[in-house]
Amino acid sequence: MNREKSDRNATEIARPVSAPISYLERTRAYYLALGYETPYVWARQDHVPFTPLAAPLTKTRVTLVTTAAPYQPDKGDQGPGAPYNARAKFFTVYSGDTRYDHDVRIAHVAIDRKHTHMEDSGSWFPLPAMRKLASSGRFILAPRFHGFPTNRSQRQTATVDAPELLARCQEDGVQAAVLVANCPVCHQCLAIAARRLEENGVSTVLLGCARDIVELCGAPRFLFSDFPLGNAAGRPHDPASQKITLKLALKLLVNADAPRTIWQSPLLWSESAEWKLDYANPERLSSAELADLRAKAEAARIEARALRKAALTNQAAREQTPEKISI
Repeated sequence: MNREKSDRNATEIARPVSAPISYLERTRAYYLALGYETPYVWARQDHVPFTPLAAPLTKTRVTLVTTAAPYQPDKGDQGPGAPYNARAKFFTVYSGDTRYDHDVRIAHVAIDRKHTHMEDSGSWFPLPAMRKLASSGRFILAPRFHGFPTNRSQRQTATVDAPELLARCQEDGVQAAVLVANCPVCHQCLAIAARRLEENGVSTVLLGCARDIVELCGAPRFLFSDFPLGNAAGRPHDPASQKITLKLALKLLVNADAPRTIWQSPLLWSESAEWKLDYANPERLSSAELADLRAKAEAARIEARALRKAALTNQAAREQTPEKISI
């Protein structure tokens, strides 16, 4: 990198480009640049619960928790390179049979759309890799995995979604959970979920790419991959990377002896760290681009609010039946 370019990068993010992205700072500056005057207040917890594994990993029943959404062909583009799609969001916990593959996607959340393109679900949904390790005796795979909603409302996450996730895990006799985050808010939601599980005897390990958000919110165990958002389970089209990431997460699940234990994956996204300069960086956007993004963000916000209201209304109407959403 030449001196002129290096100086410009340092000015833009005020830290070495090789350092992890500060998503707390970056998203605050981004939304202020879009004209939203009240910054989002992220969850912060001083006390973090911690549950050591109660048995050897080979005798432990493990589930997968994801913020990926089941593909809905009537809800617009959700394929590789798709723009943010609020219509594809889900608002209640869902479950799926771990014996089968599932088409779950991440077009509904704010991943890094410039440096990754949602082409390989193995980088955000490691169920096939978990099934393979379980078949070799590494651990016992729970009968269901669970989808966890991405809610900006911390109260909704803590008092509604996390208890529902816990109830489903308890129904399945789950003893440990691998949680895979995608967008910034996904990291917060799953950190809150992990805390609820740990408080009730379920050991957890969170996989993610937004270290500062997880550190602030507080998670019992966190495997940090310094990759673009949307690749917490490994590099796309790189099965070896995905296998290494999952094995590291399981090793952390076993070896951690205190809350807030953070391991960083030794894997690199690329030889250059230039990709870190782009995500939600208003310094790299023109006034016209910011105006366009503001219009799109406002439209998406209004649409998501309407969808959420409708989903919660439908949920309330179903509260009298024990049937649960599954795929």
